Amino acid sequence: MDDGLEHNPLVSRRALAQQHEAAFGWALSLTGYNAATAADVMQQSYLAIVEGSARFDARSSLKTWLFGVVRNCARRGQRRDRTELKWVSRFAAEPRDDSTSNGGASDTQLANVLTTLPRRQRDVLELVVYSEFTLEETAAVLGISLGSVRTHYHRAKQALRARLES
Repeated sequence: MDDGLEHNPLVSRRALAQQHEAAFGWALSLTGYNAATAADVMQQSYLAIVEGSARFDARSSLKTWLFGVVRNCARRGQRRDRTELKWVSRFAAEPRDDSTSNGGASDTQLANVLTTLPRRQRDVLELVVYSEFTLEETAAVLGISLGSVRTHYHRAKQALRARLES
């Protein structure tokens, strides 16, 4: 049975199907939560995998690699403007160094604050908090160094907390 994955022998249709929901969630976040655009990004991603322009070489996990493919496809001509990011409430509720709370910020307030962060910081938070990637996996998905991921993650947390307190 030909599944069209001859260019990616280490990838199976079943493995991709298991990661689809998470990858589609990532595509949604990359496209400003536009479901139609996210579906197009996923289609482009799967096409790149089937055609072999995106090849899995097992240097990372399949999930990390797939998220990178989705990111690359979304970057081609896509710009995003996040308006709904309920996952931030989980992040903002993390205990602070001074043991204070987030002051009861609403989802709308959190989303508005998050949109003020630089894009790279938002990407890092999305992957670490929502998609539950490690910092190492986040670096692989974004194609940047681990040190850079650590810096963006730290700065994003500081900025988010400071903006929520003001």
